[in-house]
Amino acid sequence: MCEIFVKADPGLYESKARSLRLHGVVTSIRLEKLFWLTLQEIAERDGMNTNQLITRLYDELIEYRGHIDNFSSFLRVCCLRYTSLMVEGDISTNKNLPLAGVRESQPEMARFLI
Repeated sequence: MCEIFVKADPGLYESKARSLRLHGVVTSIRLEKLFWLTLQEIAERDGMNTNQLITRLYDELIEYRGHIDNFSSFLRVCCLRYTSLMVEGDISTNKNLPLAGVRESQPEMARFLI
């Protein structure tokens, strides 16, 4: 069973920190490469770069929850939810289709994207 996991490319679980600005404040986020790749894919679906996506997620999370306990963990969960929702058929696997459109055309799906 574990063979499918232990034979993964070690580069995918190599941790990498990136610096970015959130509203003028420089911060650093450390994630594994696989999560950075997933965030990049999500961002590209909506015509953004990764930093723009992270800023948008940060802003929407602050607006919705009022605070952030562990933003890096939140980003990891976003990546896993994105993948799970594609597998379950709740969002399209067509990476040319933006995710923003899911909310507009299928309001019942909005709860899955928050």
